Amino acid sequence: MKPIRLSRHACENLAFRGATEEEVFGSIRTADWGRSEQGRFECRKDFRFDREWNGKKYATKQVRPIFVDEPATIVVITVYVYYF
Repeated sequence: MKPIRLSRHACENLAFRGATEEEVFGSIRTADWGRSEQGRFECRKDFRFDREWNGKKYATKQVRPIFVDEPATIVVITVYVYYF
């Protein structure tokens, strides 16, 4: 698989949203890709969480990267994280 890199925006927001680079890269490498807006791709992967986030305990964290599949690399534009 091609190398994956994070855009500045994605990198700056990982900790704020609660995701790790490893989770983002793992999601792209193992989850099914779907089309997103503006010719981009997205995928979703659930991770066991069993911790608190913003004062509430959640069992699962879902990581949803939005990315572009360029000829030589995959560029992550942003990452959304959902807790449930």
